[in-house]
Amino acid sequence: MLKARLISAAILVPLVVYGVLNLSTEIFSLLLGGVLLAGAWEWSRLVPLQSLSARFAYTAVIAGLMGLCWQLGLAQLISPLLLAGVAWWLVALFWLSRPQLGIPTSLLSVNLKMLAGMLVILPAWAALTSLHAHGSGGGPKLVLMLLVMVWLADSGAYFAGRQWGRTRLAPVVSPGKTWEGVYGGLLASLVFAGIAGGLYSGSLKWTLTFMLVSVTAVLFSVAGDLLESLMKRQSGIKDSGSIIPGHGGILDRVDSMLAAAPMFLIGVRWLGLYCCPRC
Repeated sequence: MLKARLISAAILVPLVVYGVLNLSTEIFSLLLGGVLLAGAWEWSRLVPLQSLSARFAYTAVIAGLMGLCWQLGLAQLISPLLLAGVAWWLVALFWLSRPQLGIPTSLLSVNLKMLAGMLVILPAWAALTSLHAHGSGGGPKLVLMLLVMVWLADSGAYFAGRQWGRTRLAPVVSPGKTWEGVYGGLLASLVFAGIAGGLYSGSLKWTLTFMLVSVTAVLFSVAGDLLESLMKRQSGIKDSGSIIPGHGGILDRVDSMLAAAPMFLIGVRWLGLYCCPRC
């Protein structure tokens, strides 16, 4: 399993890095939308929607909402989309504290989970697209820093949890995750944020502020990971898909990012981190 994970990462990571840094925002947004629509398809299975036609319709609705947001202008819609994302993740924290909610499957729980999928996917797509679009080169670099930070948090949590994990984080939701893993992930991402922020800005004040925003985003990324685990547990599914060898489905790889991206952009906007001293 670990070998397959490493091989997949060795192939995918350079492609993602190249795409983030070199593609126009229009192409980046289109490709990102395609990836997240694949995630929406997997989410429909976790709801669960039983028929293929219902799953296609659900994914098509999210695609239509993405297109509508792009047509109307993300610059005008980004604030309400971010507010919707924040509101949802606060609700998600409540849901994670009461994992029995949503069981058994009922019409109400199916509808609420479909709505949740939209509130997970749309704000994340809008946040990453808006962040990428900002500035002359600064936006793509911030997107890449966010991606690497979340990757390191996931990897740090995985290895720290295996080595030192003792205290379970959420035993009902995901028995394998531990607080020691969370601390390891936070440490890895914090070290990266300090180094990357310093190299990017050359300013101690900017870097410290960036580290604060980064830690907040990473903490919410843990909620994203746990939420998908809860969805899979309630639907009796081990992996959201099997498209990525060693990693499972698209949602298994982007669940943390879906929660981190809106929080990261809010922090960047609120604290004025769009403009670093060297930009």
